[in-house]
Amino acid sequence: MPEIIRRLPALVFQWVRPNISMFLSTRQPQLWVVALLIGLCVSIAAIIFRELIGFVQLAWLLDRSENVATAARNIPWYVVLIVPAAGGLLIGIALTFLEAKRAGGVADVIEARARGGRNLDFWPGVGSAIITAFSLGFGASAGREGPMVHLGATISSSIGQVMRIPNWGQRTLLACGVASAISASFNTPIAGALFAHEVILGHYAMRSFVPVVLSSVAGTILSRQWFGESAAFIIPDFQISSYFEFPAFALLGFICAIVGVLFQFALISTDYVARNIEIPLWSRPAIGGLMIGAIAVFYPEVLGVGYEATDLALHNKLPILMMLALLIAKTAATSITLASRFGGGIIAPSLYLGAMTGGAFGLIAASVFPELASSQGIYSLLGMGAVAASVIGAPISTTVMMFELTGGYALTVALLLTVSISAGLNQAIHGRSFFQWQLEARGLLVQDGPHQYLVKNTRVADFMTLLSEDDDAPPAFDFENDAASLLISDTLEHALRMFDQGGHERLPVLDAQDKGKIIAWAIQVNALSYFNKALIDASEEEHK
Repeated sequence: MPEIIRRLPALVFQWVRPNISMFLSTRQPQLWVVALLIGLCVSIAAIIFRELIGFVQLAWLLDRSENVATAARNIPWYVVLIVPAAGGLLIGIALTFLEAKRAGGVADVIEARARGGRNLDFWPGVGSAIITAFSLGFGASAGREGPMVHLGATISSSIGQVMRIPNWGQRTLLACGVASAISASFNTPIAGALFAHEVILGHYAMRSFVPVVLSSVAGTILSRQWFGESAAFIIPDFQISSYFEFPAFALLGFICAIVGVLFQFALISTDYVARNIEIPLWSRPAIGGLMIGAIAVFYPEVLGVGYEATDLALHNKLPILMMLALLIAKTAATSITLASRFGGGIIAPSLYLGAMTGGAFGLIAASVFPELASSQGIYSLLGMGAVAASVIGAPISTTVMMFELTGGYALTVALLLTVSISAGLNQAIHGRSFFQWQLEARGLLVQDGPHQYLVKNTRVADFMTLLSEDDDAPPAFDFENDAASLLISDTLEHALRMFDQGGHERLPVLDAQDKGKIIAWAIQVNALSYFNKALIDASEEEHK
């Protein structure tokens, strides 16, 4: 026994040494420190972003708070009609000057993560955030979270490149920026960390979890020092009246899924129509702003982020006809906003639509079963989580976000039921989240797994073998009549198909400018080796 005790320190050291060596060799201590720095930087950016929205809003509404609808009612109707159009004209000119087709959002961050975390340039990201702040300040009907996520990821990507962080670390730092942006924007540190993993990374690997949480906490602390400790919505102490209400909660989840799907289809179809109307870019936001202003003359609740109307629904202060009208008006205004190339996100509008759906459903339930139905506000809260989960495809982080946004944890079981049904039905009907649809429109199928993404986005240039000076000069290639060949821009999927169809072990890679000139060889073994290694790297990143 004494001998075992004497050898115990050496045994323990032998056990932990490989783990510590791996921890240090992968630069994780450096990543933790950088994550804290990113959390603070992104939180400062979020504060500036929100204050800039209020500054623009103050110039025409004479109010920089969230009470946009109340402020709009206190100014002449023609101001409400004209200002979004005038602001849209400025946005259109800015987009033309910056040579940008639109402001950035969550889908751009997911795409950057899929491409290694290095596709976000700093100054275009800052310009995108400024455009969005002015858009929302002038009354564009959208959320501030998506553009803030894009800015946070841009900041973290820039810091990561300066620090020369490896690819897996770059992707983790993207998630750090996103977590800090969500937590600072909504005051939701837990949901911020979960959103970054669920939506951006697509996994919960431990070596990514720690820096993401550190960044989220740092962002929250700084944001709370500026904006205060309170959650975004202050709600009454809701209680469920009876467990017999749970069938109604399940039915609400079904209805919220339908609302979420229709909202996405409205966004998609409006964007499709706008893309097929050939007008100058600078005029698109101006025309869209005029349409938004026309809606806001009658329903000023659609202007901006919409927190005031959402809060009224939670406090049982909106009649059923108003909520149904706002459900349609907000859907139209947000669809027009994004199709017109205003900057903005879709998380806050999803919460808004959910509050209206749930509130209207709650009033109907109360009229049918007055002795069993709980407060309308409970249904508004459940609807917020259910519609948002179906639209953004993140049921876990959305559920936690609802707890943190409202400060209400008494509805845990009901919220889980409603959110899960809504998210599941959206997957059954639509098959994807709105962000995934945006990526599909760009040819990126990230939701189908890394193998599908790799074969469609890896190029021949990534695995081909260049001709060296010692190689014999290959004969001239007859592109029209000779055997199969490849270009450096061809995908791995196309190359593998060409190998299989012709039984080739290697194929010539031709110069894109001179297709009679061979510049490299694509070897089947090298292509498969590259593909297998990329799959192994992706699997290791998701599990370490």
